[in-house]
Amino acid sequence: MIRNGHGEAGGAERPGPGGRRAVRVWCDGCYDMVHYGHSNQLRQARAMGDHLIVGVHTDDDITLTVDGRDTYEEVKQAGRYRECKRTQGVSTTDLVGRMLLVTKAHHSSQEMSSEYREYADSFGKCPGGRNPWTGVSQFLQTSRKIIQFASGKEPQPGEMVIYVAGAFDLFHIGHVDFLEKVHGLAERPYIIAGLHFDQEVNHYKGKNYPIMNLHERTLSVLACRYVSEVVIGAPYSVTAELLDHFKVDLVCHGKTEIMPDKDGSDPYEEPKRRGIFCQIDSGNDLTTDLIVQRIIKNRLEYEARNQKKEAKELAFLEAMRQQEARPERESDCDF
Repeated sequence: MIRNGHGEAGGAERPGPGGRRAVRVWCDGCYDMVHYGHSNQLRQARAMGDHLIVGVHTDDDITLTVDGRDTYEEVKQAGRYRECKRTQGVSTTDLVGRMLLVTKAHHSSQEMSSEYREYADSFGKCPGGRNPWTGVSQFLQTSRKIIQFASGKEPQPGEMVIYVAGAFDLFHIGHVDFLEKVHGLAERPYIIAGLHFDQEVNHYKGKNYPIMNLHERTLSVLACRYVSEVVIGAPYSVTAELLDHFKVDLVCHGKTEIMPDKDGSDPYEEPKRRGIFCQIDSGNDLTTDLIVQRIIKNRLEYEARNQKKEAKELAFLEAMRQQEARPERESDCDF
C-alpha cells in the first residue's frame, strides 16, 4: 500500500547497493485503523534499509513486557534500535473520538468548540494523567508533509490517465482494493484521485462525515502506491474542464451509490456522454460506515482498552525518565 520504493509483496529480497548485504528493517505496532501517521512511520522505516518487514501485534501497542521491562531492551543494548519521528496531530484515539463525539470540529474551516475540547481532553483518558502518544490533537498541514507523501511524477506518453473521485474517508482496505482494481485496467496507468471538500462530503454523507478532514485524507490517499496524483478539493461533478485539463482517458467509480449533485444532475454525466465512464467492483464490502458502526457498537470496550493502554504508556515514560536520571545520580556520587 505504501509508496516510496516498496517492492512487490512476497518478492525476493534484493541485495543492497554495490552488491553489499541488504539491510533488513523490522518495524512493529498495532496498526489499528491504519492512517497516514502509520504510513509515515513505515515510510521512514523503509528509508533506513533495503527491505522492510512489518510485525502486527495481536492487541494494543506493546511498550512493556509483563515483568515491566522495555520490550526493545535487547535491540537497544545491541545498538540496533532506531526511532521514527512521530507524525504530530493524528492518532487512532483521535479518529475514534471524532466518531463517538459526533462532532464536526475537525472539518476544515471549523473552529474547535469548548465543548469538544472538554470531551476530547478527557476521552479514553486514564486517571493518572495524559501521555503525548494517546491523546487527541489537531492536525496541521504543511507543504513539506505533502511533498514527503507525493510521487512527484507527471503522466508520461503512453500512460492511461484514470480519474477517480470521492471522500476516501478513513482510508481503508476497501479503498485500496478498489484502487488496485483500477490500477489493473491499464498496462501503464496514471491514477488521479479527486478528493471532495469536507462540506461537500458532509452534504451527501450527513452526520459528522467526513471523519478525517480534507488535509488528512489527502495524505492518506497520497500514501497509496496506486495513486499518482491528488486533486485537493475536486468538484463533485466531473466537468468537461476537469477532464480536458488532466487529459483523462477513463473515469471510474465503485459500486457504492452515486448521489446526485445539488441541482439533481448526475455527477458523472459528462464522462458518460464521452463514453469513458465505468464502474468497478472491488470485491470488498468494507465501507467507512461499517468501521464507524463497529466503533460505536464497542464504545465501552474501546474506552476501557484505551485507558489501560494510556496507563501502560505513562508507566513506560516514567520508567524511561528514571532510567535517564540514574546515570546523573551515579555521576554526582563519583568523587
